[in-house]
Amino acid sequence: MSRKIKLLWDFRGEDAKATAKHHTIHLKEFAELENLNFHEIDIQEQNPMLASAFITVDEADMKTYRNALKPHRGEVG
Repeated sequence: MSRKIKLLWDFRGEDAKATAKHHTIHLKEFAELENLNFHEIDIQEQNPMLASAFITVDEADMKTYRNALKPHRGEVG
């Protein structure tokens, strides 16, 4: 079974949550356009000034997403 990798994009400022939420739309569009699998696309809010958009993918697909979308960071999860 393949490991799952969470790729994250961090947004800061008063509009961080709204920006992260909007970014998830583009993550979904990319996955559908490229016909790529994913497990979850969502946001996580650390505080009112910091939110992250993320996509969880299989390790086998991680490089495709990473190279095309340039996430800020990744987590094994």
